[in-house]
Amino acid sequence: MENRVVITGLGVCAPNGIGLEEFGNALENGKSGIRFYKELEELNFGCQIAGGPIIKNIDLNKYFTNIQLRGLEATGLIYGVISGKDAWDDAGLKIPEDDEPDWDNGVVFGTGMLGVDRFRNAIYAVDEGNVRRSGSTTVIQTMASGISAFLGGMLGCGNQVTTNSSACSTGTEALLMGYERVKSGKAKRMLVGSCSDSGPYIWGGFDAMRILPRNYNDKPELASRPMSVSAAGFVPGSGAGALVLESLDSALGRNAHIYAEVLGGSVNSGGHRGGGSMTAPNSKAVQHCITQAIENANISQNDIDVVNGHLTATTKDPVEIENWSIALRRKGMDFPYINSFKGMFGHCLAAAGSVECVGTVLQFKHQKIFGNINCEDIHPEILKTVDESRIPRKSMSHKPEIIAKASFGFGDVNACVIFKRYSKN
Repeated sequence: MENRVVITGLGVCAPNGIGLEEFGNALENGKSGIRFYKELEELNFGCQIAGGPIIKNIDLNKYFTNIQLRGLEATGLIYGVISGKDAWDDAGLKIPEDDEPDWDNGVVFGTGMLGVDRFRNAIYAVDEGNVRRSGSTTVIQTMASGISAFLGGMLGCGNQVTTNSSACSTGTEALLMGYERVKSGKAKRMLVGSCSDSGPYIWGGFDAMRILPRNYNDKPELASRPMSVSAAGFVPGSGAGALVLESLDSALGRNAHIYAEVLGGSVNSGGHRGGGSMTAPNSKAVQHCITQAIENANISQNDIDVVNGHLTATTKDPVEIENWSIALRRKGMDFPYINSFKGMFGHCLAAAGSVECVGTVLQFKHQKIFGNINCEDIHPEILKTVDESRIPRKSMSHKPEIIAKASFGFGDVNACVIFKRYSKN
């Protein structure tokens, strides 16, 4: 017998808010976390704006020991630990105090590149012949699985503890990996999520590709424009999001708060065929991913009343909307409400899926559809598919029942998950 899987904890470290209250209020009120970075200007970046969490007022001793904080430079690891530990606490879960790990709890926490700043400094030390100066924590901070290992050890998890990496779809894929483990009964609880480093060594490659907006350095809050005809490229971001997935029986047995139920989902690849490439999705694969997610969730296309898209503020936004329309077999006024949070914090890269999943689930709690900012001028190709009223510019009162959330990543990889308002039936 398969388990029903529910969400009992959330945590987030995002450019426009750290913690559920600050982040949820920012999404509801359309608050941007995109800002100008003097460092990027000094390094001659074309795009000198980005979205990064502001942690200077966060007491890191709540998350790390003084020893762990020494030489800690991996921003993605910091963001991931903040969100992961907060999600665990939000779920009301305890940390084992004895030498026995909790065999029922595990972690799937993804990343793209981890500890780039630390790696840079270590390389310089080695090149200068000062190997010892590279630091004894360099490996921990720079190995991709450092974040899952760190959280797994912090929380005493004895089940699977691993890291996945699939570009922009990493966080949504991690959620589905944890979902399958709980659903099959191989774990009672899984902490899932993803994180991304911040800074010029992460964002520089995208600036070199000339796919970032260069005309908004003096007005950063207007730069990320999903679904807009004036969209000029995605704004790079960073951060982390985390969710605690738990079997329904376990959650009910300890009287846990339940945010939503995970009905199912799908991951696939376009195989770099049919127009798919390292940087562009194969539309048929995107449609297939959405269709398979709906089938796996055992619902119909008409059951979905809200979509949170990938929608990065590039020329591919109209194509994504068309793919949703084909997969859902819906258009015009029949199209679900759709939103993109990237207008408020940019594209958080490997963290995008998890940060946006947290925001998506918060819509059940707030009983709102969070609004889209910076799309006053919706792309005319999108309006051929979707009625303008289905793209709310401001948050609107609505009690969503089923929300589809998707992430489409570099490398032609896709992930789609279906969330449902929890009910006992």
